[in-house]
Amino acid sequence: MKAILIRDGKLVWEDAPIPELRDGEVLVKVRATAINRADLSQRSGRYPPPPGASEILGLECSGVIEKVGPGVSNRQVGQEVCALLAGGGYAEYAAVPAGHTLPPPAGMDLETAAGVVEVFATAWLNLRLEGELKDGERVLVHAGASGVGTACIQLCKAWGNPIFVTVGDQAKREYCEQLGASASANRHDPWDEAVRGWGGADVILDPVGGSYLEMNVNLLKPRGRLVNIGLMGGAQGTLPMGVMMVKRLCLRGSVLRSRSIEEKNQIIAGLQREVWPLLESGQIKPIIDKVFAIQDAEQAHELVGSNNTIGKVLLRV
Repeated sequence: MKAILIRDGKLVWEDAPIPELRDGEVLVKVRATAINRADLSQRSGRYPPPPGASEILGLECSGVIEKVGPGVSNRQVGQEVCALLAGGGYAEYAAVPAGHTLPPPAGMDLETAAGVVEVFATAWLNLRLEGELKDGERVLVHAGASGVGTACIQLCKAWGNPIFVTVGDQAKREYCEQLGASASANRHDPWDEAVRGWGGADVILDPVGGSYLEMNVNLLKPRGRLVNIGLMGGAQGTLPMGVMMVKRLCLRGSVLRSRSIEEKNQIIAGLQREVWPLLESGQIKPIIDKVFAIQDAEQAHELVGSNNTIGKVLLRV
């Protein structure tokens, strides 16, 4: 098969072995995959794949099942699926545990479905399970125009939870508010003052880390929950422990990629139960910024790295 490999720091479309199936896995002939920030981090050497995962980039894909491995009874050859991967999506074929696949939402084309699983799994996991979001609670999400951010906006709107987002420019503010954000702020402005004026948050999802830690803690309401899902702003921050104790706050770190197969099975089941009906009804949708040919992965990475996107960037195989 062909796959995107990293050669001297560049992304090249080269020959690679077709992955061998382990018990419980299916082989997917990839139709499309999507770019995630983790791919850029892995490429730079800052986010190695977990043990046993493919070294090839790509944390999600859509396609058609080409082969079914031992122990798989709920998936069939020829079935269209979208999949959550630990790696391997930037290729013509990807191996994935059967429990990490779902049929595309009814009415959604297979290419678009490549941009669904990772963002909505991340959003659902960290709002519902890690953030323990309850009815009517208020949410703050940083990087609101990202794939995960746009997924959070739509889920919060569908669930009736007010959501405030921070973004990088005015155009993104307007887009996010049209999508369903209750309020927004430019991250280059005093966004913490804007959130404080909005009333603070019960749950914060933060992919930035670094200097945001202290501001996030100060903006949480009593018994609030901060879920850090990334470190784009650095791995070190100041924690005001007195505020944390007095407010009885919960601070959590969360990653998706390195979770066990069983944990991911539960997350995928949660998506099918709670998110898929919203996608199929048209109440929410994946936000796709641009689609590139897989051979243009280098150009696609440059676009994502520029922060000039809204939603997902896909790679067509």
